[in-house]
Amino acid sequence: MTVEINNESGVEVDEQRLVALAIFALDSLRIHPQTELSILLVDTDTMAAYHEKYMDEPGPTDVLSFPMDELRPPKDGEESPLGMLGDIVLCPEVTAAQASDSNRTPEQEADYLLIHGLLHLLGYDHAEPEEKKVMFGLNDRIIAAWTAKRG
Repeated sequence: MTVEINNESGVEVDEQRLVALAIFALDSLRIHPQTELSILLVDTDTMAAYHEKYMDEPGPTDVLSFPMDELRPPKDGEESPLGMLGDIVLCPEVTAAQASDSNRTPEQEADYLLIHGLLHLLGYDHAEPEEKKVMFGLNDRIIAAWTAKRG
């Protein structure tokens, strides 16, 4: 996997942990080992501008996903196609501020939202109750496996 991370947020973040988590999740989902992913960490003003420009919503949000090649996890017996997964934009200030609402540490919230953004890149959504159940269940399973792996 090629996972690039760029921290433009002005906030100290464990970038290596986020990259390792992304690789772990992509491996868990059987995504092609040469797939490319970009993670961008931004400040609240930049996130607010992206949120308004791309989602027509005011103010900053926690995570945005911008898919490229519309890759999907392979079904059993299939191989995953090679491609560019896309970009995940995280705002560490927002994730840290909302972490306690989710009963998570700021680090755990960033992890959860990274996986959330990754799942959006892979075509998952949560607009409908059944979609939400599938997406959030998968998000929880990936985080639980990651937590167990790390000890």
